[in-house]
Amino acid sequence: MNTKYDFSEFDADRIVYVRSVEVSELPEDVQEQVGDQTRLYAVHRADGERLALVRDRGLAFALARQNDLAPVTVH
Repeated sequence: MNTKYDFSEFDADRIVYVRSVEVSELPEDVQEQVGDQTRLYAVHRADGERLALVRDRGLAFALARQNDLAPVTVH
């Protein structure tokens, strides 16, 4: 869960999508790392690839912006 990801390769499309994810929907190995959280927030590319999982929405937006990406919320 703390694996670094190189966001620099996404120069063409700077928009990423932030959505909530129930921990119960994640693979077991990820669930084991989460602790007592029941919901995380995912940052996705436009094609649906998940780039990151973080503990709250604000952190998801901050992560995207720190990597020169434009986050938007998905329901």
